[in-house]
Amino acid sequence: MLHIVACIKQVPDSREIRIDPKTNTLIRQGVPAIVNFYDLHGLEEALRIKDEYGARVTVVTMGPPSADKALKLCVSMGADEGVLISDRAFAGADTLATSYVVALAVEKAAQEWGPVDIVFCGKQTLDGDTGQVGPGVACRLDYDQLTYVEKVEHLDEAKKEIIVHRHLEDGVERVKAKLPVLITALAELNKPRRAGLPGVLKAGRYQPVVWTTNDFPDIDRSKIGLKGSPTIVGKTWVPEPKKVETQMLTAESTAVLAEQLIDSLYATELPAKLGWA
Repeated sequence: MLHIVACIKQVPDSREIRIDPKTNTLIRQGVPAIVNFYDLHGLEEALRIKDEYGARVTVVTMGPPSADKALKLCVSMGADEGVLISDRAFAGADTLATSYVVALAVEKAAQEWGPVDIVFCGKQTLDGDTGQVGPGVACRLDYDQLTYVEKVEHLDEAKKEIIVHRHLEDGVERVKAKLPVLITALAELNKPRRAGLPGVLKAGRYQPVVWTTNDFPDIDRSKIGLKGSPTIVGKTWVPEPKKVETQMLTAESTAVLAEQLIDSLYATELPAKLGWA
């Protein structure tokens, strides 16, 4: 049976994010947490493979104890197991330290529940927005990485092969790769399902597996948390809003309105900047 690991992250709801005007940092207190949008698409594809081919789906996240709610949501959707990597020693991790710990978790999941064939991640998170953790995990595991995937065309369990479509800036790339692989999911990949009543009831009774530093006896403590995070944020600030002058144009017909618009544009510096004059 295939074993798929879906990596998720609990992030602040971007619709509720506010910035402290004095510190220029995110105000997290009172902001609801949600499962990262793109990660849900990765989980959904894992569950679709499970439905079609049969597979075990393990969900992994690194975060505070409150992140168990995100794992319960994933279990309600159909995941078999949820693993919370939580320890104060992991706090302050950048993408380098995070990818190191998540890669260790994937290896431990393979020891606990069988070899991992596919790892799904979202293409990026809504808070960090770097897109670095997925590829970082792939490099540490020495997995082929298939990024920006918008479609899983075919999976051959016997041959351990997968065919996907990658959305690039200049087109779509169709790629065949040997398992194990790591895939980063785009929103176009699928539409995440809603949890059914049996899944909700199961999740209500479920307690995620919790792994701390003690569960990784060979962990290099110099590579985790703040100590293992070379990324330095020199400065953050909120851009000042700019006042823009507006003008309302009205006319009895679209033809007259178009003439007014052209006259208004030529009365500005825009035509000279665009080389119209």
